[in-house]
Amino acid sequence: MHFYKPKDGHGLAHDPFNAIIAPRPIGWISSHSSDGTLNLAPYSFFNAFNYVPPIIGFSSVGRKDSVANIEATGEFVWNLASEALAEQMNLSCSAVGPEVDEFALAGLAPAASHEVAVPRVAEARVAFECRLSQLVQLKDSRGSDIESWLVLGEVVGVHIDQRLIVDGVFDTVGAKPLTRGGGPGDYFTISEAARFDMRRPQ
Repeated sequence: MHFYKPKDGHGLAHDPFNAIIAPRPIGWISSHSSDGTLNLAPYSFFNAFNYVPPIIGFSSVGRKDSVANIEATGEFVWNLASEALAEQMNLSCSAVGPEVDEFALAGLAPAASHEVAVPRVAEARVAFECRLSQLVQLKDSRGSDIESWLVLGEVVGVHIDQRLIVDGVFDTVGAKPLTRGGGPGDYFTISEAARFDMRRPQ
């Protein structure tokens, strides 16, 4: 077994942490500043955390524009990053100033939401409109603040492309969600060949 203490370094060509906790769904988050400037950014530390009410969240390593915007407005939208939108998602990750609209930068259209003022990505086949429920600065095991923020939001509106609903069930394979792996640029999607059925024990 290769063993290391993270504080001492991993001794490998690339940090294995992201490659082990993988693949990870992508939090493609749209927000806007208090003056209305749009922002769109992908986060690979993202997941769902509760059913009722539905709560999703992402972690921002560094206090980025998304965090500042959501703190100011209390709203954001999660957009499904799919295989068809991979290039646009990647463009929205560009290191640009807060005055830059990543919708425009990536050639994407903003679409009006129903429950929040923040627009969703019109081209995304699924979107969750969210209201901020908690904003938490993470701490290490000694209780010291670290430069990462966990953003949790209650889902208050859901948009699903009708073609992804088959016999009343969401077609995850058909949605072709893009997920993040390890390495500097590893991404994955899913296929029917990778599916298997396993029910919970009664």
